[in-house]
Amino acid sequence: MSGVRIAPPDITLILDLDGVIRKVDLSSSIDGERVESWVGRPWAETVGGDGLDDVRRLIQDARDTGVSAFRQFTQRFPSGLELPMEFTAVRLGGTAGLIAVGKNLQAVAELESRLVEAQQAIERDYWKLREVETRYKLLFDVANEPVLLITARDLRIVDANPAAQRSLGEAAVGGELLDTVSPRDRTAFTGMLERASEKGKAPGMLVHLGHERRPWLVRASVIGSTGGPGFMLQLSALTGAGDTSVRSDPLRLEKLMAKAPDGIVVVDEDGVIIWANDAFLDLVQGASAAAVTGERLGRWLGRPGADLAVIIANLRRHGMVRRFHTVLSGSLGGELEVDISAAGDGDAVPTRVGLIIRELGHGGRSADRANGGLTESLGAFTRQVGKTPLRSLVGETVAMVERHYIEAALALTGGNRTAAAGVLGLSRQSLYAKLDRYGLDANGGAQGERDG
Repeated sequence: MSGVRIAPPDITLILDLDGVIRKVDLSSSIDGERVESWVGRPWAETVGGDGLDDVRRLIQDARDTGVSAFRQFTQRFPSGLELPMEFTAVRLGGTAGLIAVGKNLQAVAELESRLVEAQQAIERDYWKLREVETRYKLLFDVANEPVLLITARDLRIVDANPAAQRSLGEAAVGGELLDTVSPRDRTAFTGMLERASEKGKAPGMLVHLGHERRPWLVRASVIGSTGGPGFMLQLSALTGAGDTSVRSDPLRLEKLMAKAPDGIVVVDEDGVIIWANDAFLDLVQGASAAAVTGERLGRWLGRPGADLAVIIANLRRHGMVRRFHTVLSGSLGGELEVDISAAGDGDAVPTRVGLIIRELGHGGRSADRANGGLTESLGAFTRQVGKTPLRSLVGETVAMVERHYIEAALALTGGNRTAAAGVLGLSRQSLYAKLDRYGLDANGGAQGERDG
């Protein structure tokens, strides 16, 4: 214990058993205070009002147990100085009285005050940082030109604004940007990033990106983040050097589609909406593009799940879909009869599907085309009125209509009975029974000479 230094107390009080001060000793830190007037006075009269009970308990504990616990209160000096102190008292034995020693807590209080101020400053800085991040995110999202954030270590895309996601569909967040760069541009592109890393930014260069190798003017600048250094890439679209007519006309294809009178919507391979024009928003009673983007298109179709599955299945089988008749249900409860035409972005399995949705007029010609010759066939039954009993006419009419729509569903689904049953709202067993009843095979044709 020889190496341990114990700091002396700042105040030492000799008290009688009733707590009256008999002697006072002060340390050098508060030696300038004149405390002779304390002698002969109860110790409780020299403390702040909040410490009166603490002094009484401290004296009582020392008398009863021989030593008291530590208690903190304010000690007042004759000069008016008030110091936060921590005291304990010990009984000296017999009638010798008590000794109380106290330690100045002013330094601790100052440290606590500084800690609170530092915590408040950190909190203010935190909210300032959140405000800056919010402004950055708003500017990032509303920028008209594509902007990408990539890591310096592996050139992986960590963020992309909506313009970049629309223009570079392959460059999804989390993918490596270098995979989308044309092989002939990769060496020059990585060289530009090295220059940006050395100087903070680099002049723009022409880079061909994406599956179509579309030309972009790419500018790079260095940014810092919690995940390590990275780059911010700003992309500006370029037109062909000889295509002056396109370069001089600022109207883009996207703007043309946005103003089209028919609903136009682009979905991914799962049917999730990526882009939609204003006419589509009107059809589905959507408040804004943000309200429909990210939602499945099947949510608004007459048979949720079934219609969209049939459209995509036929698109993969035939490459396109023409005049698919269904009902579109609006978000506010409205319903419209529509024709849907669709095409994908590839010959095999499309990753993007564009759909044109056209509202049908009441009693229009499209309904007649969808029903084929059903109207003419029903006309033949009308001519049998008076010649054939009503029960027989009704039964034959129902059978003809039922057979017609089963054939249409099978044709629409390419002979897929499960999909056809879903389109018709039947179970597979019910559909099989009706196919057998009407003598139809999976392709909608008659089976031999079986009677309907």
